[in-house]
Amino acid sequence: MTTNRPGFRLPAREILKYIGPGLLVTVGFIDPGNWASNIAAGASHGYTILWIVTLSTVFLILLQHNAAHLGIASGLCLAEAVTAHFPKAGGRLVLGSAMIACVSTALAEILGAGIALSMLFGLPVKIGAALAALFVLVMLETNSYRYLERWLIGLVSLVGLAFLYELTLVRVPWGAAAAGWVTPSIPDGSMPLLMSVLGAVVMPHNIFLHSEIIQSRRWDREDEATIRHQLKFEMFDTMTSMVVGWLINSAMIIVAAATFFTDRIRVDDLAQAEAMLRPILGRAAGIVFAVALLAAGLSAAVTAGMTGATVTAGISGRPYDMKDNRSRIGAAVTILGALLVTLPLRNVFRGLVASQMLLSIQLPITVFTLIALTSSRKVMGRFVNTRANLVSLVLVGGLIVALNILLLLETAGLF
Repeated sequence: MTTNRPGFRLPAREILKYIGPGLLVTVGFIDPGNWASNIAAGASHGYTILWIVTLSTVFLILLQHNAAHLGIASGLCLAEAVTAHFPKAGGRLVLGSAMIACVSTALAEILGAGIALSMLFGLPVKIGAALAALFVLVMLETNSYRYLERWLIGLVSLVGLAFLYELTLVRVPWGAAAAGWVTPSIPDGSMPLLMSVLGAVVMPHNIFLHSEIIQSRRWDREDEATIRHQLKFEMFDTMTSMVVGWLINSAMIIVAAATFFTDRIRVDDLAQAEAMLRPILGRAAGIVFAVALLAAGLSAAVTAGMTGATVTAGISGRPYDMKDNRSRIGAAVTILGALLVTLPLRNVFRGLVASQMLLSIQLPITVFTLIALTSSRKVMGRFVNTRANLVSLVLVGGLIVALNILLLLETAGLF
């Protein structure tokens, strides 16, 4: 019996071959906006809103797998599928809102990088943000980010490991933390932060990005058995990567709660968060935190720019390709648009949190667009959503809409 057929390769080899897209998505949401939201949540409300991380991760697994499902089975990324199968006006509305989400994402990334440069070199934050934006545009235009990607992912991974390790150094009431993970609670004034954490984890641009990364492998050209094979290992990649993200996000909130909430210290500056690393690194905490924040901002900004390029290319029914002017325009609009929005900001930390909240507001549009496409036999053929998948996805979309309604009611003083 031959061993080089797809169905007979060793599982370990198969798993290693298909792991990657999920990890890139994880890096995309372990970004400065995510740090700000998690730290603010832990500092303000302790362990009581850890449940939103658990819920967001469940949402993320279902949605990212469904986005990959679209790319593998149809050979189209989400942006291309919208252009191909939606009415022109409706498709432009969806993709236009997606571009706003990309700009909002990039805003958090370049602001985070600007804060990091300010911590390292004393530059004004907005000057640092401008330098970061320029650097990201050069990486996207020259594709040189491919050579730096492993280093950036490695640095961001070290930050995650640092937060996980610090759990062993701070005093955590694990009973309260365990209850917080599984017990929904909405403390007074917490809705903006709840929505910010949701938007920081389940990021619309990552749904577009995941489908693009997957479809670029052109698995739709394979036979049905091979496609099912890829879907199985893709699900492993997604679940593994998202669980890693859940651990890191939870660790950030828990450490922030143990460091700030216990002593009732208000956090209104991301630079304050370097205090969380002092138990590990002592006086070097500020430098290590700043370097890691810079790496997180730059790497996540690259993924935001790639997604913006994917969206504008998809409007013309074309794949992402930075040699194509359509993709170049999308990347430039995303990064430069974000930079322009930073200029009038007075409170950078609030701007970071607000950018993540905006993502949660756009999220239902992306979610229901994805559901419509993956539930269409015309788009997916035999790989159309099963009834169980459809019910799960609609429930996710409904819960996101419900949380957004609660946010609006609280903002209006009615909740």
